[in-house]
Formats: sequence, structure tokens, C-alpha cells
Amino acid sequence: MKLLAIDTSTEHLSIALQAGGSSAPLIHTGEGGAKSSTELIPQIQRLMAQAGLRFDQLDAIAFGAGPGAFTGLRTACAVAQGLAFGASVPVLPIDTLLALAEDARHQLNHTGPLTVTAVLDARMDEVYTACYFYDGRRWLQIKGYSLIRPEELQWETGSLLAGNAFAVYPERLPQTDHPPVLALPTAAAMLRLAPALLAAGGAVPAAQALPHYIRDKVAQTTLEREAAKDSAQP
Repeated sequence: MKLLAIDTSTEHLSIALQAGGSSAPLIHTGEGGAKSSTELIPQIQRLMAQAGLRFDQLDAIAFGAGPGAFTGLRTACAVAQGLAFGASVPVLPIDTLLALAEDARHQLNHTGPLTVTAVLDARMDEVYTACYFYDGRRWLQIKGYSLIRPEELQWETGSLLAGNAFAVYPERLPQTDHPPVLALPTAAAMLRLAPALLAAGGAVPAAQALPHYIRDKVAQTTLEREAAKDSAQP
């Protein structure tokens, strides 16, 4: 399949392009945040030119739909919608925590059954989490999304912990017998997930693609920020 995947849900910009056939995907990673809005489209165009593809030749455009950074989710969704609308191709919204779990599985080169608890930094003193089971062929979500404080994290027995929150809250997340895997919702992981998600009917018309927000409130007041600082101090 010919697929473009983009993710700006974290502090990293991630783009991957599968040009079809057996060739390895073309990948770009860079600084996210505010730079995503200026770098995303030029880097996509560069990869498309490198592959010799037009946008109307793509089978779908996938994007990290959330949970994640509010502005980042909107940026990826808007770009995916615009490109897909102009090229008349479908959009595939992909769960960022699922992509994180797939990134961890791929890093370990694990092919058998695997349970992963994904933990993504949500800032504002909180983390996003969900749990997934890989049966050797496909992923299933076995525990829904939560937005919690790091100390509140719970996980399935035998589950692999994966994500970027362990580097952000090393003293506040519960200790485990096995070290967590540093993983992110990468565009390359989304390419690996896309065929099964497309086969399951996950693609939507460009106009129907939406980010998936878990947190309604995206900013703290000055008093709330000061209170969070005080509570974090020993």
C-alpha cells in the first residue's frame, strides 16, 4: 500500500511514507511543538518528491488522533484533512497510545502475545494511559483511556510499561520489576498499524476526521500552576 502517516501529538515531529512494494518507508523526525506547523508540510512534500509520488496515488493519509498535545493534534488533523481533501483520498485517524504500544513492541522485536500499558506525558502534572493486548497478529484495547496523576497509575499483571512519562516523572510513577520501554507514537508505528485498521473500516472521509481529546481543559491558571509546583516539592 501507499500510505502517508504523520504525528505531532508530542514534542517530536514524526512523518513516515510507505511508497508501496517492499521498499523501506521514508522517515523524517524532528522537533515538534511550535515548529510542527511550519515544518510539517515542507517535510511531507520533500518525502513525497523523494518517493516520486503524488498525493492522489496514496491509499490513505494517517495521523495521530490523540490523546496528546492539544495544538499538536489539531495541527496533524488539519494537515491530513487538507491533503486528503485535495487528493480525494481517505483519512485514517490512529490512536496515539496504540501507536506508542506498537512502537514498544517493534523495539523489542516481539512477535508473540504481549500486553502493553501505554503511558504518555500529558503535562499539567498528569499522564494519559491505556492498555492493549497484541495476539501476534493484531492489537486490541483492553483498558480504556485515563487521564491521571502519575502516582495513580495501575497496570495489568505481566504488562509491559511503555511511553515517555517515565523520564518526566521518574520518582512519581510506581516502580516495577522490569524497566519501562521508552516509546512514542511514531509515524512508522502508524504505518505498521494502518493496513489492519483500514481493513477494519477505520478510514473516514477527510471532512469527518477529528482529533480525540481526553482533557477538556488545556491551560492552568497562575494559581493552579503555583499550587502544582508546591505539591511537587518534597
